[in-house]
Formats: sequence, structure tokens, C-alpha cells
Amino acid sequence: MASAQSAIAETYSKEFVIERLFDAPRDLVWKVFTQSDHLMKWWGPKGFKMLVGDLDLRPGGTFHYGMQAPDGSEMWGRWVFREIVKPERLVFVSSFSDKDGGLSRHPMAPTWPIEMLGTATFIDKGGKTLLVNRTVALNGSDEERATFEGNFASMTQGWGGTWDQLAAYLASLQA
Repeated sequence: MASAQSAIAETYSKEFVIERLFDAPRDLVWKVFTQSDHLMKWWGPKGFKMLVGDLDLRPGGTFHYGMQAPDGSEMWGRWVFREIVKPERLVFVSSFSDKDGGLSRHPMAPTWPIEMLGTATFIDKGGKTLLVNRTVALNGSDEERATFEGNFASMTQGWGGTWDQLAAYLASLQA
């Protein structure tokens, strides 16, 4: 007889990994990554303005956010937290969303995976923090996994801009 766990087996794509060393203590990096008032000041691609950032930081809780692009269009997203190990690790399912928090397709890439599994690891490096973000397409079709895996260079650029904003924000808090 199959266990309940095997009945809900998940499938994954190749893993996208991006990491950065921040000149800030781990507790501060954790704080600005897990509190809505801080996320509102740095989260998202360069040039985007955060509109909403509702955060319920608990397993099963969500981070639902809206951003406005420079052209005025809006983009929504959400995370559903699976695991929270303060101040070491966040595991969450991320997806594009609508204004009401429902799942939606990537607004510019219709074959993008509906859900991605992300793990953010915060590693203490003697007063600095190595933030490692790992993401896989979760239960995607072959086409969705191929789209995800084919966009690693673009994702590196996008995350790089977000990490630049995080670094600047952390610096402003320590000035």
C-alpha cells in the first residue's frame, strides 16, 4: 500500500541558485526579509514600486504583494510558507498572483510554471550574511520546466537587481 507521502510526490526542474554576501549581520538580513514594512522598501525588480505587502509569517501563511512597473502596469505575487527556521531558512512556494491572492500565470510568459519552490538560506559569515536562494519549478509540465530552465540568465539579472536594492537598504539601516 502506498503511503500518503508518495501519493503527493512532487516533481521538480533543475535548480536555479543565486547567492550574495551582504555586509550586514544575519539577524538584520532575516528581519528585513521577514517583516512587511521592510520588504515594502526593497523587494522586487529595480524600478518597480511596491503597492501592497501583506505578510503572515508562519507555516501555511502567505506573503501577498503587488508591484507597479515603471510603465504603470501592476504585477502581483505570493509566497506560501512551508518552513520557517529563524534566522536560518525560509522555504516557500512562490507564484504569480492576482490582486485577490489567487494563482495566475506570469503576465509576460504564459508557459512559466504556476508554482516554484524556493529556499532562502541565511548563513552567518562573522558579521556578514551569505544569502543563498534556491528555486525549482514545482510540478511543472515539460514545457514549463523548459521555460524556467531556459531563463536562468534572466533570473540572475532580475535577482541581482533585487539584491542590489536589498544591499542598499541594509546599508541605509546601518548608516
